[in-house]
Amino acid sequence: MTMLSVNVNKIALLRNSRGRDFPSVVEFAKKFIALGAQGITVHPRQDERHITRQDAYDLAELLVDYPGVEFNIEGYPSEEFLQLVEDCKPDQCTLVPDAVDQLTSDHGWDVAWHSELLEMVTTRLKKSGIRVAAFLDPDVEQVRRVASTGVDRIELYTEEYASAYGTREQAAVLAKYADAAAEAQRLELEVNAGHDLDSHNLATFLTIPGILEVSIGHVLTVECIEQGMPTVMAKYLEICQASA
Repeated sequence: MTMLSVNVNKIALLRNSRGRDFPSVVEFAKKFIALGAQGITVHPRQDERHITRQDAYDLAELLVDYPGVEFNIEGYPSEEFLQLVEDCKPDQCTLVPDAVDQLTSDHGWDVAWHSELLEMVTTRLKKSGIRVAAFLDPDVEQVRRVASTGVDRIELYTEEYASAYGTREQAAVLAKYADAAAEAQRLELEVNAGHDLDSHNLATFLTIPGILEVSIGHVLTVECIEQGMPTVMAKYLEICQASA
């Protein structure tokens, strides 16, 4: 069964637009957990345009009381980010190759250029008992390269799949992801996935065997506004529970 981790960045974005703690990221995390979320994901950026450093600390404190719920912090491994992660000690840190001014994540690591960085950061975070995942495109060669850095997992960047869903390219693109996942598993790397997955395209993506975790935030938040949190969370959990 695939685990559902809810990314609460968009809750923070709404909160920040009004200058007070409403809606509360912590309170919404509690709501998602009560509705069955098995993880909470945040992606703090340097400009704090959504999740702030304080949010990360607050969620780390909250999740101490929910030992079965995973805390996943995503981001580019700057020194400031790494210190935050080491302070919060999440279950998982997902390393993402984002530029400072990037609107949203839009590519995976080029491991040939960044293998030394990934290896150094992975070694450092593992000393704190933190599982490390690397954000990758569905490229078998990148999977092979990242295996030597010591990461525990990869997170497949799924925007290409989401864009191809419902088109003639869907089967071919899905096959690329299946090949990348299979190669990771052959190399004893675990596999996560995320970005633009939604309640329409998720079930087909999860026909790929062994996807352990999906991180979903933007569309899930919009769907919660449209349909209500209980309905949306039940839908996603049903899809994840039926996964390959």
